[in-house]
Amino acid sequence: MSQYDFDLFTIGAGSGGVRASRIAAGHGARVAVAEERYFGGTCVNVGCVPKKLLVYGAEYGQAFADAAGYGWTTENVRHDWNALIAAKDQEIGRLNGIYRRLLEGSGVTIFEGRASIVDAHTVQVDGKRVTAERILVATGGWPELPDQPGAREYGITSNEIFYLKEFPRRVVVAGGGYIALEFAGLFNGLGAKVTQLYRGRQILRGFDIDVREFVAEEVRKSGIDLRVNTVIDRIEKVGDGLIAHLSDGTVLECDAVIYAIGRKPLTRGLGLEAAGVEVDEAGAIKVNDQYQTSVPSIYALGDVTNRVNLTPVALAEGHVLADRLYGNRSRDVNYDNIPTAVFSIPPVATVGITEERARATLAGGVDIYRTNFKPMRHQLSGRDQRTFMKLVVDRATQKVVGCHMVGADTPEMIQGVAVAMNAGATKQVCDNTIGLHPTAAEEFVTLRTKSPDPV
Repeated sequence: MSQYDFDLFTIGAGSGGVRASRIAAGHGARVAVAEERYFGGTCVNVGCVPKKLLVYGAEYGQAFADAAGYGWTTENVRHDWNALIAAKDQEIGRLNGIYRRLLEGSGVTIFEGRASIVDAHTVQVDGKRVTAERILVATGGWPELPDQPGAREYGITSNEIFYLKEFPRRVVVAGGGYIALEFAGLFNGLGAKVTQLYRGRQILRGFDIDVREFVAEEVRKSGIDLRVNTVIDRIEKVGDGLIAHLSDGTVLECDAVIYAIGRKPLTRGLGLEAAGVEVDEAGAIKVNDQYQTSVPSIYALGDVTNRVNLTPVALAEGHVLADRLYGNRSRDVNYDNIPTAVFSIPPVATVGITEERARATLAGGVDIYRTNFKPMRHQLSGRDQRTFMKLVVDRATQKVVGCHMVGADTPEMIQGVAVAMNAGATKQVCDNTIGLHPTAAEEFVTLRTKSPDPV
């Protein structure tokens, strides 16, 4: 018999923690999971899933407006925020149950409470100590609020947005990343007056520059007041509303100030320092390529390591770790060509590297193919929304190394492109592929004209 209560004790029942735990249990390990908030973690409860449900709701507003161009008559269209939130809550509750049942069905012991690490083989949950041969930390991340006056008293983050009792008619969104852009788009689509503020020169830092410029133009056309090189200095409450004082001296009257300025690894209070687990300056747990921390019996994966902060990556890491430790399968996560999407309105989808990175790293040069067009859907709707597509090709090998898209349905297209890129698709393979007509996707196999190299 083992000297420990469990073979594996996982702290955090989010995507990565649940996947690692149930796969390990499936391999015969004795596994326990501690969760203090909700099963499914950020993604299911206050992240990707509810966010996309609200974005779907916002997109219907455009659909009603577009319908007139196709002969439909829509009168007295209105939106019920509380009905949307109630429907969202019901779906999230269903998903919570699925995550719990996945664990229970795999034979995992569940502890509902806050867990902390006592030492290399001991975890404490609400005063009870439990031992394990290995401990896995998969606690994810947490949104930040700045130290500006009024921000912590009156500002909200993605954690609170999904539970607002009243729809805010005037919204200020602080941030220029994908979360900020998504919330600006969904509140704008649902009828709010939205101002988005970003401290930098252009939104979506880290994305391809053509995408960044194109998206900024599109969201401004949609009605969002996007202001760059601007931040909030302070917030004050006046009557039933708020006033945001900006760095340029102007003020904004609003009903809600949403901060989407970044997330930090959720490691505070876990007992990592006392156990000897090393973290970086941001609080992220340092791990090697086996997801092992500075304490050999303690592992970490997903957003708490602050490397590739995407739900599917955490899932893959959890599966690989469980297979290595308990399934006698030595394999690695493929971090190449990870597709990602921004569910803004219009959405962004991308896989591979940007043109800027390609030019900086590919010695043989780069070929660029791009297109910008009005999609077929809007030829009759009259809406001025366009689609952008771009291929980045290694000139020496002719392999497609980057694909970047903005426009309706682009997230649904990018997964197949990622498969092709991981299979080593070249530009010639694209050229030899018959297009699916009439679709926006066919543009990827009909691009023939190279963009001129920059001077």
